[in-house]
Amino acid sequence: MGRLLLERLGERARFIPDSGGFDDFAAELEAPGTEAIVYRPPLRSDQADRPDLAAAEVFLQAFARAAKAPARLVLLSSAAAIDPSHHNIGYLTEEHRSPGRNPIARAWLDFEALAAARLPGMEQIVLRPAPVISHDGNNFFARLLRSRIAMVPAGYDPSLQLLSGEDLAGAVLCALERGAGRPGLYHVAPAGAMPVRGALRLAGVRRVAFPRWGAQLDYLRHNWTVSGGKIADELGFKPMKTSAEALLDTLDVTAAPCPSFDPYGLDTGYIAAYSRTLFHFLHDIYWRIEHEGLENVPRQGPAVLTGVHRGFMPWDGVMALHLLRREIGRIPRFLIHPCLIKFPFLANYMTKLGGLLACQENADWVLGQGEILGMFPEGIHGAFTMYRDAYRLGRFGRDEYVKMALRNRAPIVPFVTVGSAETYPILARINSRLVRRVAEWPYLPITPTFPLPGFPLPSKWHTWFLEPIPVQTMHPPEAADDPAVVRALSAMVRARMEAAIQDMLARRKSVFFGSIFKEATL
Repeated sequence: MGRLLLERLGERARFIPDSGGFDDFAAELEAPGTEAIVYRPPLRSDQADRPDLAAAEVFLQAFARAAKAPARLVLLSSAAAIDPSHHNIGYLTEEHRSPGRNPIARAWLDFEALAAARLPGMEQIVLRPAPVISHDGNNFFARLLRSRIAMVPAGYDPSLQLLSGEDLAGAVLCALERGAGRPGLYHVAPAGAMPVRGALRLAGVRRVAFPRWGAQLDYLRHNWTVSGGKIADELGFKPMKTSAEALLDTLDVTAAPCPSFDPYGLDTGYIAAYSRTLFHFLHDIYWRIEHEGLENVPRQGPAVLTGVHRGFMPWDGVMALHLLRREIGRIPRFLIHPCLIKFPFLANYMTKLGGLLACQENADWVLGQGEILGMFPEGIHGAFTMYRDAYRLGRFGRDEYVKMALRNRAPIVPFVTVGSAETYPILARINSRLVRRVAEWPYLPITPTFPLPGFPLPSKWHTWFLEPIPVQTMHPPEAADDPAVVRALSAMVRARMEAAIQDMLARRKSVFFGSIFKEATL
């Protein structure tokens, strides 16, 4: 990658990739005709993937004292400055302020802060590229993907971005040619992402999963993907290759055609396998779920599927996903709480089922793709409702689901389930700081299956998909900013759901047996 940059920069700019003495740097900096310097700090020999801050200090001091130093500086930092975290919503922008809890992330943040402190007033462009897998690279991911066996944390498979050397060189040239007067921080990301397991499989690396932890392995556990939107909008840079293409080109691996991956990790093969086995058993045999109103779910185009979540484990959403995939060939993408991807195996499971962290950006992405967005407006507190109140709707938060539907011109399709509350009937709740800190649950639920709350009871389920509310024809997108309109639409949705639940409860004769849809009229 260093040789490629040297070839592409020409005579106007100089690339300084390695450490050196003060006098060596001074000679480089004062070379005639040099308009800009591109600097990449060397990595520490004792702690790989962390910049050598002592070497960077020598360079920055030389730059500050140089009599004829160039007026512009491009610093090559790393997207590893983003802390891997189950709270990261997806493709993070430059506005995200990483706390630097991971020591590798902290080291890159310290490098960026050091440059700002040592060269105040200097026009600096800081590029944070995703990992570059080059033939001569020695970073963690280059070593990982060139090895024969990779030891990875068990139960996780986050999305990974890999950047080609050509695209990094293109981003640097773009920063030099169009970055004058536009200093600041820019993420450099490839055109697509891929799961860690997919990358290892493409590279022909055998994956061995162990319950291992560590600063480097954190980057194989949780999300730290970045958005390249800012550099595209302000400097006009767009990458040429996806993560998969960059990996295949660099490792000289042949795969035709180049595989494509969901940006957030949804795996249709994984869902199909579970649909043939576990999901089929739970839906058709264990809970014997009957359903009504599938004709109300659009066969194409965006829609906001709005439900009621009971029984603190997310089986009601999973069963809705299984039913819609099986009956109409659509996979809803549910917005989820971070606690569902914090722990091993559950993280892998929820990611491959297409779950995305609940936020406006992710909702807009799903609906912008013309897909079904699934969500539960009561949020995580709805899942921890006491059983005595299980069929009473709680607060719908800030009615964000209505705003999402309005902004994206999507109908709202309410759906309700009676029976899921009986799978984990919450008889008591313990208010525990330890539970809130470790599990990120609002309470510790006490159920009849305690201390094995993950084992569901075999109740009879009934799911009703209600008539869509065509908000896209009722109001313009700007209505999302009108609190009165949003409240009125949310009240309409809530009223329909409450009426359906009460009607279903009135028809239900047993928790374990019988149909309730023969005479349903709503």
